[in-house]
Amino acid sequence: MAYESLKQDIIEYSKSIGIDKIGFTSADVFSELKSRLQLQQESGYQSGFEKGTIEERTEPTRLMPEAQSIISIAIAYPSRMKNAPKSVKGDRRGMFCRASWGTDYHHVLREKVEQLGQYISEKVKDFHYKPMVDTGELSDRAVAQRAGIGFSGKNCAIITPEFGSYVYLGEMITNIPFRPDQPIADGCGDCTKCIDSCPTGALVEGGRLNAKNCIAFLTQTKDFLPDEFRSKMGNQLYGFDTCQVVCPYNKHVDFHLHEELEPDPELVKPSLVPLLSISNREFKEKFGNMAGSWRGKKPIQRNAILALAHFKETSAVDELVRLMREDPRPVIRGTAAWAIGKIGTTDGYEAIKQAKQKESDPQVLAEMDKGLDFESIYYQKT
Repeated sequence: MAYESLKQDIIEYSKSIGIDKIGFTSADVFSELKSRLQLQQESGYQSGFEKGTIEERTEPTRLMPEAQSIISIAIAYPSRMKNAPKSVKGDRRGMFCRASWGTDYHHVLREKVEQLGQYISEKVKDFHYKPMVDTGELSDRAVAQRAGIGFSGKNCAIITPEFGSYVYLGEMITNIPFRPDQPIADGCGDCTKCIDSCPTGALVEGGRLNAKNCIAFLTQTKDFLPDEFRSKMGNQLYGFDTCQVVCPYNKHVDFHLHEELEPDPELVKPSLVPLLSISNREFKEKFGNMAGSWRGKKPIQRNAILALAHFKETSAVDELVRLMREDPRPVIRGTAAWAIGKIGTTDGYEAIKQAKQKESDPQVLAEMDKGLDFESIYYQKT
């Protein structure tokens, strides 16, 4: 009874500090998740960003031996922005996914979890807890599902009755045996809109993702993007959320409950060409507080180049030629060469041929050849 009263106090306190949903579950082994993770590993579907072993990711007591329960929290974020700048010829713009709008959610949620931990510490002697937000070993989604925050959708997101899937998740393992909440029943039914809308087939089936084919993952890689995915990137600079946008549970869902999560239109939909010459310092000053900056500027710049190719933005060719000739990074030089060819101008093709005479990196040379492969198509059209 004492723990039940404490649980209600925690729920009320969580509301006062801006936590939109809270749930409690046991620290038992996540047996079903363990089986899924093993299958993912065997299938080669893991992203490589995962932390810890499968055992550490599914057995809370390996992370905190005295674990008795897990508290899961959720915070809603906006799905629409006001005064979004238009992407027009001469000023093409890229997009950061909704999960990167506003202040980096890792910081926001960690602060909430820590506030919750301090509150409980003041009420319970010898209270121990281990907080996690996204980068911890536990699966935020698996914890949230079992704690009744929402159900796990076919798009691999937690879908809540109140906020759809536009929620950030975090949790803390505790040494208090709180009564577990009941999970929410699956609500996807026969709907396959997210699977049907996945441009790369990364959602191999409902609730199962080949992370290496997911555009959200691909935007965060630092190497050359595989050829088969380049035309499917569109203007995405970081992340991808079409699988959320098409979900019926997200129709008309747009919550603006936290000022720190409000998007700055010029940051989340930035002009592409200026990104190509931004310095490390400028990048950190401008984008450093966003979740989408964690991999640095190189992936963002590569994706900006691909976006300019997607738009066939001829006004960007001079800047792309400069990158192809001068940038010290092979991935940027090579991607710029490919993009110049994709955009298709006579000056661009001539620039590739000239730069090719001075290039020594075999991967960049291969990209230059790919860029020149577009030339025959260009002349057929003209």
